[in-house]
Amino acid sequence: MAVSAANTNDNQALKPLVRAVPAVRSRRGPRRRKPAKLHADKAYDSIEIRSWLRRRGIVPRIARKGIESSERLGRYRWVIERTMAWFTGYRRLTIRYERRASHFAAFLTLGAAITCYKKLPK
Repeated sequence: MAVSAANTNDNQALKPLVRAVPAVRSRRGPRRRKPAKLHADKAYDSIEIRSWLRRRGIVPRIARKGIESSERLGRYRWVIERTMAWFTGYRRLTIRYERRASHFAAFLTLGAAITCYKKLPK
C-alpha cells in the first residue's frame, strides 16, 4: 500500500510500488523476488510502463486504450475493489481527515492488519 497525492497520474505511482514489493518467502517452492505478471487497467497503458515491466521480467497484462475493453480484467480487478470496500468500513479511512500522509498511511496499515486478522480462519 502507498499513499500519494490526489491529483497524481497513476503511472507515476506504479514504479515505486512495484519496486517496493519485497521478496516473498514461501514454505513450498523457490523464493520469489518479483511478481510474474501485473494486471492493470487502461490508466497504466503506456509504452514506457510496458517496456519497464518487461525489463524487470514482469509480464504486463494491461488493457490497451481504444482497442481492448476492461471487462477481461474484471475477474482480477474485483480483488482490489473488494479490498477497497473493506477499507470503507473504517470511518477514518473513508474520508481523509489527517493532514500528514504518514498519519493516514499508519491508519491504512492498521486497517489492513485488522482486515487480515478478521479474514484468518478461526
